[in-house]
Amino acid sequence: MRTILAHLELSPCLESILGCALIVARQFDSYVEGFHMRPGQPDVIAAGADGFVAAAPDLVAGFEREAKERAQTASERFERFMADNELKRAAEVTSGICADWRIEMSGGQAAIGARGRIFDLLVMGRPLKDQVAPSVAALESALFDAGRPVLVAPPTPPVHLGRNIVIAWNGSTETARTIGFSMPFIERAEKVTVLTVEDGSVSGPTGAELTRNLEREGLEVGFLDVPLGSRGVGQAILEETGALGADLLIKGAYTQSRLRQMIFGGATSHIVAHARLPVIMAN
Repeated sequence: MRTILAHLELSPCLESILGCALIVARQFDSYVEGFHMRPGQPDVIAAGADGFVAAAPDLVAGFEREAKERAQTASERFERFMADNELKRAAEVTSGICADWRIEMSGGQAAIGARGRIFDLLVMGRPLKDQVAPSVAALESALFDAGRPVLVAPPTPPVHLGRNIVIAWNGSTETARTIGFSMPFIERAEKVTVLTVEDGSVSGPTGAELTRNLEREGLEVGFLDVPLGSRGVGQAILEETGALGADLLIKGAYTQSRLRQMIFGGATSHIVAHARLPVIMAN
């Protein structure tokens, strides 16, 4: 995890995004890039007397001003983050932990997926109820278009990350890929638990089989298979992860459907909406 892209979307999760990025960067001597995207311009139109439809210049100009102000605020916040943590600029060092920032003024929310392709890890905020940001659109772009793992930061900054890991195994290709991306964390963890939930798996290897193969990698791994009861799968995963005292959850994204609009169905939907710990996801 030598390169980290931290999504600077101004939101209640911003401090947690930066906190998660810093913890990972200190573990792996990473380069952290703070990345702010301008949101997509809304379709604002006005009809003239003759019925001609044209752009509304005043509203578009106002949107442009607001976008630039948000970009300036994001860059100032990241500069303060660098100064507070004594992070050198990438141009000043040849190795070790460093940082810089980038503002993308075109491409809208899709820009995060394109930019993220050259990074080892993307750090983004968890979409929050009744909040415009962090946005589901940006998270969706990262998961579908970057081809890289995404660390979803909770609203509250964590104290530590990756000491006690839970792998939510459901037998799927998506979870297998996420585990592969997450091996640098798994290999450093003090405790790792493979968790399976009754009726929460697709056709594939069992959690016990995954546990044995991780043990063959020289890792000490526990295994826990829990009943679903009256809970949903996502709720069961979060409750059992909390009971284990985990500080990082590893889970594949969207096993139920490969349609983009269905990404937040089922367990993924519940975890993205309710997780209080960092979650690494990939598809």
